[in-house]
Amino acid sequence: MDKQDTINNYNHGISLLERKSLVITGVKKIENFDSNEFLLDTIMGFLSIKGEGLELIKLDTMQGNVSIKGLISSINYIEDTKKEKDGGLFNRLFK
Repeated sequence: MDKQDTINNYNHGISLLERKSLVITGVKKIENFDSNEFLLDTIMGFLSIKGEGLELIKLDTMQGNVSIKGLISSINYIEDTKKEKDGGLFNRLFK
């Protein structure tokens, strides 16, 4: 069983505690992150987490779990619309 099969066997979930501690399951990979934004590729699509003082606390690549701490201001799923005229997902994210 490879890594992709392992992650797909788990559910996707988000647990937020007091806007300070975030646990996400079903994460395939972390695309990009800094202290203000994380971009995660999950089994349910791309997920953008924005806030202040964000830090990666735990990354379990075999289980697909990610823990983040900091002040969370938004959690948003991003539809993958690469076929749109605007040039795709990453062009919209990093304008």
